[in-house]
Amino acid sequence: MNGVGRRGFLRGAALAGAGLAAGGAAPGDGLPAAGATVPVPGPGLLAEAALPVPFHGPRQASVLAPPRQVTAFTAFDVTTGDRRELADLLRTVTDRARFLTGGGLPAPVGVTGPPADSGLLGPQVPAGALSVTVGVGAALFDERFGLHDRAPRHLTTMPSFPDDDLRAEWCHGDLSIQLCADDTDTVLHALRDLARHTRGGMQVRWRLDGFTSPPRPSGTPRNLLGFKDGTANPDARSAREMDRLVWVRRGAGEPDWAVGGSYQVVRLIRMLVEFWDRVSLTEQERMFGRARETGAPLDGDAEHDTPHYPGDPKGDVIPLDSHIRLANPRTAATDDQRLLRRAYNYDNGTDSNGNLDMGLLFCCYQQDLARQFETVQRRLSGEPLTDYIKPFGGGYFFALPGVRGEADWYGRTLLA
Repeated sequence: MNGVGRRGFLRGAALAGAGLAAGGAAPGDGLPAAGATVPVPGPGLLAEAALPVPFHGPRQASVLAPPRQVTAFTAFDVTTGDRRELADLLRTVTDRARFLTGGGLPAPVGVTGPPADSGLLGPQVPAGALSVTVGVGAALFDERFGLHDRAPRHLTTMPSFPDDDLRAEWCHGDLSIQLCADDTDTVLHALRDLARHTRGGMQVRWRLDGFTSPPRPSGTPRNLLGFKDGTANPDARSAREMDRLVWVRRGAGEPDWAVGGSYQVVRLIRMLVEFWDRVSLTEQERMFGRARETGAPLDGDAEHDTPHYPGDPKGDVIPLDSHIRLANPRTAATDDQRLLRRAYNYDNGTDSNGNLDMGLLFCCYQQDLARQFETVQRRLSGEPLTDYIKPFGGGYFFALPGVRGEADWYGRTLLA
């Protein structure tokens, strides 16, 4: 199907029913030194061994942890009345997250009260089965809590990009909480626990559940278009790379409290899979710039081969408008624009017109929204893949610095 015919067909059919985007720490930060190697699984791998993600630390270790089997990403509106109540809310979120990730027996209750726990996981919560990532949105820094002058330097409300079809009920929020585990009931148990203990302090604005496919047959997991997703991620095991691309550092013009945090972008991306499945394999591969079977760039043999763009200046092998070439041109000038992808697939059944409703719960982390995500997004504007994907929601958040110990809590330095 040629480009004009495909566009007209999709505009007239699929869209009547209706997202793929795409230096070291300063002394005294209490952060790993630049150049150190941190103990997380390598890029593109599932956490098959379900290694526990440490809860305490100067940064949220869950940011670097590879995707687990299932996730629930939830954005909340804060309903507390003042700054003191906001602090109480964040203490509660911290206490519950600490318990849910650390495991143990729920607190006993009297015989006449409701159970202290939903019982979804049995009498004892397993340790290390869950990871939690907490972020704050730009809306939290309005006049309600007197935090306007403490906002992270680059945090804004996510705009609508040219190829978006954003729906207000699926966008933004005061807080973001991502729960990740290898079992669905572990995630649902944690979500219910947090909802129970924070009732009156925050309410769900939107929520999307996701899953990660196992590597088939090996390497990086695939998205629902059938292609490997995240092959070119920077190495999360390299503290030097993460300091350069992901973590907010001291001396970068950010508020002191934000050091050790990271900018989180969430994009909810509908995939028009029924139309994608009617496109020839050759055309699919040229849109991505990779072989579907192996994940190799079209000028290579294996998934992690580096595409050689200088040897293909006209895009005869890897088209100039292919996804991988636009997302990461692999030049010295674009090297600091890379970001850390943490994407999940989602399946929401069918829409009101009977079309399959599935796609990508895209999440990424970076040091600077404008330098990284927004620059990449502008390059991807109008790429051929936009005929088959439709971003409909998400938001910008700031993943808070970590909880350093038993007496610490999410956002303590922000609200100090």
